[in-house]
Amino acid sequence: MKELTTYYMNKDILFKEIHPISPKDLGSRKKIEIYYATTIDSKFYAIFIVDSKSRFIRKNADDLMELCEKLVGYLGHNFKKRELLIKSPLCSKAKEYLKQNDWSVRVDFM
Repeated sequence: MKELTTYYMNKDILFKEIHPISPKDLGSRKKIEIYYATTIDSKFYAIFIVDSKSRFIRKNADDLMELCEKLVGYLGHNFKKRELLIKSPLCSKAKEYLKQNDWSVRVDFM
């Protein structure tokens, strides 16, 4: 979590609270880190961190959006900002698909 706060501080975003969510709580077996956070100016973030050896493709983007919908249902809150922080290779079609659905994709995470 420390590297997450440091990363966002470098982007001039300060969080008031950051809470981790286990993928098991959402009924998923995926290896993904999930956080929900609130900034000091009251914007709500859903943050998903993916680190895998294989390429992140369009099918993975569909799974990610489904997981976000489960998170919305689990917490009862619709998030203003949805972000994907990714360390693995990313397919350009998956990136474009997420951006069309109001996601922010950051490939430069750690």
